[in-house]
Amino acid sequence: MEVRLGLAWLWAVGMLLLAGCYEVPPIVTPVMDVGECPSEAASTVANQQRNVLIEEFTGVRCNNCPAGAQAIEALLAQHGNRLVAVSVHAGPFAPPYPESLYDFRTPAGTQILSFLGEPLGYPTAVVNRRKFAQESSLQLGQAKWAGYIEQELSVPPRVKLAVNPSFNAATRDLQADITVFVQETFAEPDVRLNVALIEDNITDYQLTPAGKQADYVHKHVLRAMLTSATGNLIQENLNTGSRFCKRYTLNLPTGWKERDCKVVAFVSLGGASKDVLQVAQAKIMP
Repeated sequence: MEVRLGLAWLWAVGMLLLAGCYEVPPIVTPVMDVGECPSEAASTVANQQRNVLIEEFTGVRCNNCPAGAQAIEALLAQHGNRLVAVSVHAGPFAPPYPESLYDFRTPAGTQILSFLGEPLGYPTAVVNRRKFAQESSLQLGQAKWAGYIEQELSVPPRVKLAVNPSFNAATRDLQADITVFVQETFAEPDVRLNVALIEDNITDYQLTPAGKQADYVHKHVLRAMLTSATGNLIQENLNTGSRFCKRYTLNLPTGWKERDCKVVAFVSLGGASKDVLQVAQAKIMP
């Protein structure tokens, strides 16, 4: 009995310590239709090629994950803006340490992990949410990322995306206008628009093979979804040549560095296939 009480006491203390570093979630305003697309939107996508989304699933208690993060940085350096990375802190390695400054977990991140499927091991990532013919799940080990990214880059985009954020530094209000340009008619009944906010260059604790590191720099961390976690159903006309615009607003919490934040938008399927058809991103401040 003493052992059980001791374990229960330790668990309760641990939960209180973790709760101390929880952040207040941002306020997201529901989507609004935009009467006029931003005038610059069409010109920004005129020569847009297929971009690829890689979603890395990670956690501050995962000592193998820094190697995966380093591999993604190398892939970003190779492909530039045609590769968009989002790091989702969710799963068994994601709870922060008592001394952590931040809790990178989000309700949306937990839902995304459930939606895409739990990995068998870490580091792990999903490329364009596609289940490739040779694979048993969406989750892919590090050795497979580069090849599948190259494969996806070669496919023409079925939609093009313009991401136009604006930020009011005085009020910390973010407005994100997303314009979707349809390149070919869709027969699929479930097509979704997903909009996320990510933040770069966050210094905090991370477990590494050398031990717990206090000054580890976390990149492209998922901070919030401006749509639902698995995307909002597109109800607009999806015939060739059509376009539509959506606007989202979010009040950026204090402590999130606006110059390191980006809006990421992508269109995906929502049925048996979850394929991402196009992704684009933009900084909220120059």
